[in-house]
Amino acid sequence: MVSRTNKFRGRSRYHGRGKKAGRGAGMRGGRGNAGLNKHRVMTRIKYMPRHWGMYGFNRDPSLRIRHTTCNVSELAGLAGDSDSIDLSEHNIAKLLGSGQIKSAIHVTVEHVSANAVKKVEAAGGSVTVADGEWEEE
Repeated sequence: MVSRTNKFRGRSRYHGRGKKAGRGAGMRGGRGNAGLNKHRVMTRIKYMPRHWGMYGFNRDPSLRIRHTTCNVSELAGLAGDSDSIDLSEHNIAKLLGSGQIKSAIHVTVEHVSANAVKKVEAAGGSVTVADGEWEEE
């Protein structure tokens, strides 16, 4: 029995594979993502429908408000031995309600979440909002 390759030796230029099938990635249309804007464009339309165009929106960075935050669990470390703390002295603009607090601390801050107020008052402390507002979580 003669192998297929040996059968074509000397007789055929392409060994029965056609003109481009035997070289590289020619017959399959390229490697990887080749041709997604040309011969495989329907594949992209079908399987990657959100590839083109813009979706959603981004607000201008000057319009975004990003507060420097602190959690209730960090208050004891910031206050030290004192029973009151002004968070604006530590460049903190908002108090959030994550974590636990065990000591009674009186806090002054610009913005505060409702959950943080509950936790501070449950520990026997108080929250004073300076030039700001309470925010619902």
